[in-house]
Amino acid sequence: MNDNNYKICKRCIMDTSDPEIVFDENGFCNHCNNALKDAKTVWFPNEEGEKKLHQIVEKIKAEGKGKDYDCILGLSGGVDSSFLAYKSVKLGLRPLVVHVDCGWNTELAVKNIENIVKILNLELHTHVVDWEEMKDLQVAFLKANVANQDIPQDHAIFAALYKFAVDNNVKYVLNGSNFATECILPSSWGYNALDYKHIKSIHKRFGKNKLKRYPHVTFIKRYFYYTYIRKMTVVKMLNYLPYSKDYAIDIMGRELDWRYYGAKHHESIFTKFFQTYYLPHKFGYNKKRAHLSSLIVSGLTDRETAMKEMEKNDVNNMDEDIAYVAKKLDMTSEEIKEIINRPKKSYKDYPSNEKLFKLGFKIRNFLRI
Repeated sequence: MNDNNYKICKRCIMDTSDPEIVFDENGFCNHCNNALKDAKTVWFPNEEGEKKLHQIVEKIKAEGKGKDYDCILGLSGGVDSSFLAYKSVKLGLRPLVVHVDCGWNTELAVKNIENIVKILNLELHTHVVDWEEMKDLQVAFLKANVANQDIPQDHAIFAALYKFAVDNNVKYVLNGSNFATECILPSSWGYNALDYKHIKSIHKRFGKNKLKRYPHVTFIKRYFYYTYIRKMTVVKMLNYLPYSKDYAIDIMGRELDWRYYGAKHHESIFTKFFQTYYLPHKFGYNKKRAHLSSLIVSGLTDRETAMKEMEKNDVNNMDEDIAYVAKKLDMTSEEIKEIINRPKKSYKDYPSNEKLFKLGFKIRNFLRI
């Protein structure tokens, strides 16, 4: 990036490392402007949120009456999903807890999951994704040179959760995604993990084996079968709470013997490698910048503190992580680094259902689904 063209938002800390960023006449970027606009309709960290949450919880309980579970909850061992499990139990819900093992769990994440289900007396179902298929798919994505390398993991997790929900006749899926820590994430930094057409197109070009057991969900199944026929509803419960990562870590440490693993989403070894090495070195994207900008918008930190945080090196021993990732993928560290030095590609260079998803989002928002 040419330093002469560098620009940073005057409200948050998003900058021209996002090639699609737009600044208004005040020097504020489109990301924080859009997030503040969205906050009015999706984020309620106040008494209004408490009332809305109570209504949602009572509805979930009523529809789950007589069933083994009234909702389903995906548990990774990370902050958001762990606190979601803790809060759902405190609210009297009976979640079916599902962990989708894509082969990259840290020992700490596994221990966190064990402590949570034991102390909260929850039933855990673990779905282990076929490793040979996952490995083949992840190598294909690396060879595709696209930004979002977490798509193979994320899609498998979403698809497995939907299947567990259908198999157990559960309508509500609790999701740890939240406005407070994730309201800013440039679309140019990654593509929609639910687009199976995009996954298949990359795998067809760079993969070696057929995907026979990989959990997946097509566009039609996602938007019509699950949404309109099964009437499944995704609930982002943390958006109705004054949620803060520091508070969650503190209370879970005291009550669940939960331990932090270093940074957002680093409960997965591959995600840690992808976010802290692959993205910055190949694309110049630092997800820490988007995360801190989200915290600024939600009032959980200020711009000066965020700028200082960006100067810190939170990741050590990346050579060990790169070597570990390479070995698991039957590659060498040199091959990984050689791929990172190849010309970068956009998700738009491969077939996808982007137009259909945009239409689906518009219909969903119109109908308030």
